[in-house]
Amino acid sequence: MGNRTEKERELQYLEKKTAKRRVWDYFVITVATLIYSAAISLFLDPNFLAPGGVSGLSIIMNHITRIPTGTWILLLNIPILILGAFKFGVRFILSTLYCIVLTSLFTNLLAPIGAVTEDPLLAALAGSFLIAVGIGWVFKAGATTGGTDIIVKVLRLRFPYLKTGSLFMLVDAVIVTASAFVFRDVDRALYAAMALLLTSFVLDLVLYGRDGAKLIYIISDHSESIAGRLLEELDVGVTYVQGNGAYSGKDKKVIMCVMKKHIAPKAEEVVKDEDPMAFMIVSSATEIYGEGYKNIFSEKL
Repeated sequence: MGNRTEKERELQYLEKKTAKRRVWDYFVITVATLIYSAAISLFLDPNFLAPGGVSGLSIIMNHITRIPTGTWILLLNIPILILGAFKFGVRFILSTLYCIVLTSLFTNLLAPIGAVTEDPLLAALAGSFLIAVGIGWVFKAGATTGGTDIIVKVLRLRFPYLKTGSLFMLVDAVIVTASAFVFRDVDRALYAAMALLLTSFVLDLVLYGRDGAKLIYIISDHSESIAGRLLEELDVGVTYVQGNGAYSGKDKKVIMCVMKKHIAPKAEEVVKDEDPMAFMIVSSATEIYGEGYKNIFSEKL
């Protein structure tokens, strides 16, 4: 009886903690989408800069049709969200839907303010920095901004041999190139490309600091289900290390895996989903040799 009461209290504590965390995550998403929307409405859109993604395509469509950019962000994401829900389930989409709706709303509300600066270089620098901060916070809160994130994820299921980074670069390059024709200004397209590269760099700093890849150890009673999802959903290599609990004396399969920096937050979400009580160690791995990383015989640059 006493053990059951103790377990019930532990479950209640975990539920309260999870609820508080969820409220905080949605608060962070709200602030992050405001920052992201400010980057679009106050810097990029009024200066004819379309740095890839759905937001960049929405900026182009706004100048073609005069339908507000925020409205296009919502409209273009609807079929993508339906595709994502079909492929990955409704649960995956809920926080992303919240993020997209807020981004659409904030972008339209901020648009009448107009350009903070009319210098395209300053607009590209400030806009890309704010976009990176906004996206970084959204990712840390366990959501996504939708758009090309979902498209690339679906394409990876269909064409697993294609690299994620290459897919993102291909989609964004097409949109930036299209902006040169729509706005009839090659200089603006080059500024947009610069903003795209800067966003990628700053986003890495926001999410992961200056570290390279991530080395993760996971100790859990559900190691096989966690390993299965890491292999299937994230396409990362997983190795079992045989362990033995000093206190319990039980044998355990310890998961060891190395992954690219941008995948680490998704791996953490998988572990939380499968086993909230798991013990996980995440460390930096700056030198990795083997398949998918550096050749051990290559020279250091």
